[in-house]
Amino acid sequence: MSKPAADPTISLQLGVDRNSPVPLYFQLSQQLEAAIEKGRLAPGSLLGNEIELAGRLGLSRPTVRQAIQSLVDKGLLVRRRGVGTQVVHSQVKRPLELSSLYDDLEAAGQLPATTVLRNTLEPATAEVAAALGVAEGGDVHLVERLRLAHDEPMALLRNHLPTGLLALDTEHLEATGLYRMMRAVGITLHSARQSVGARAAGADEARQLGETEGAPLLTMQRTTFDDTGRAVEFGSHVYRASRYAFEFQLLVRP
Repeated sequence: MSKPAADPTISLQLGVDRNSPVPLYFQLSQQLEAAIEKGRLAPGSLLGNEIELAGRLGLSRPTVRQAIQSLVDKGLLVRRRGVGTQVVHSQVKRPLELSSLYDDLEAAGQLPATTVLRNTLEPATAEVAAALGVAEGGDVHLVERLRLAHDEPMALLRNHLPTGLLALDTEHLEATGLYRMMRAVGITLHSARQSVGARAAGADEARQLGETEGAPLLTMQRTTFDDTGRAVEFGSHVYRASRYAFEFQLLVRP
């Protein structure tokens, strides 16, 4: 009979400051969350018994349970009947800079994959035409993709591009990121205009993303320009809020 795996939290330097005004459960949850995000608690790891963890840290079991439940609520841990509390993939935190989701997932240690849902020409709507600087009703290239990480849906990506910009074969789109394809043909991405929002998932989006209808989604619209000032892409994307976050760096205006 194989021995049960050792509790991975034993190797972590967990501790709490009882003189701090920060609640004990929150101190513990923050340390566990940092360990998950930095890969010290790997996806699939099983946490040990709550009683044992409480005993090691000198905490009450309700305090430990509250810390763990806060991470379950964030989607970082999951309780599985007959298995225990298991680490799932950490939330991807994306800085607001001119980068692609594919590159950001790789940088976060995720395993990006892509399923192309549509790859076709269509008439430009007024919104798309204004963003790309083309005639309304003229042909533009539409690419719709489902982006996954570790085989788990992360985002639905809808991109419009001017025709003739680059070859957009489906096989290549499923093998790499759109920005990498642009750079490979000599397009220099220079700047973008972007807006971020949120809304509830519709039925089709929920089905594709593995969420329930009405679940919160993050939204992003971006128009990207090359170094000549030409608009090369208009993206309209939705992300699972349970698995994704945008990070902002704010500076005081001098």
